[in-house]
Amino acid sequence: MQACRNDQPHVWLLSGTGEGPVLVAALVAQGWRVSVSVVSASAAGAYAGLSLEDLWTGPLDGVEGILGVLDQARHRHQGFDWVVDVTHPFAVKISTDLQRACQEFAQPLLRFERPMEGCGEASLIASSADLARQTLQGSRLLMALGARHLGQAVRAARQAGAQVFARVLPSPESLRHALASGLPEHHLAVVRPLQGQSHGELESALCRRWSITAVVCRQSGGVTEQLWHKICRQQGLGLWLISRPQPCGAVEAIGSVESLLNRLSTDRVAPLC
Repeated sequence: MQACRNDQPHVWLLSGTGEGPVLVAALVAQGWRVSVSVVSASAAGAYAGLSLEDLWTGPLDGVEGILGVLDQARHRHQGFDWVVDVTHPFAVKISTDLQRACQEFAQPLLRFERPMEGCGEASLIASSADLARQTLQGSRLLMALGARHLGQAVRAARQAGAQVFARVLPSPESLRHALASGLPEHHLAVVRPLQGQSHGELESALCRRWSITAVVCRQSGGVTEQLWHKICRQQGLGLWLISRPQPCGAVEAIGSVESLLNRLSTDRVAPLC
């Protein structure tokens, strides 16, 4: 009688969006071995309780670092069947490095790309620096951006005559960037997004407390952008969207978790008996 060889497929998922844990849970339920990379310890907490092959935290050190992970996996686990880029739409460098490394290593790569939301009444700008060319005298702007980009946004908005406030994540790095931006402490709210009894409760309260007249956020798609559209409609606020970078055309991109799962399953290898 021929023995059965368990040929469980293995995927490496680089995550930076809320869809990551959902996708990982579905893959594990379907019998995949899953290794996950995230940037921070707080992001790693979303994967608690999931049966993972590996959970790596921290930066990957560019193309060479990614090649090192791929090479190590080939020796430890016979490599990855797929690498899946579920990083944030604005994390351009890691996506570019990943594409280059996987191409060099002949490693199959897929990109999860959130569908683009309609702009509605929002104004689209190429970068936060464009705020300096707007008429914002007397405006009270709430910056709902990554803290690393806060300094440029604050300078540009002040140049246009706005008062600036910001919501930042409760992490040491975010706090350092926020304080370095020049905003006074009483113009900063250190909170985790989407907290409260209902989504948007905290964000809505911040807008009311500070008498915000417009919000600046990134065109990242997903629940956070949808939330700002909703709050701005409800409170009659302006909304400035920083346009999403163009995805790398050389990588196959898929726009929903269900479609991505189906795509991965089409090339799945069945156990040999």
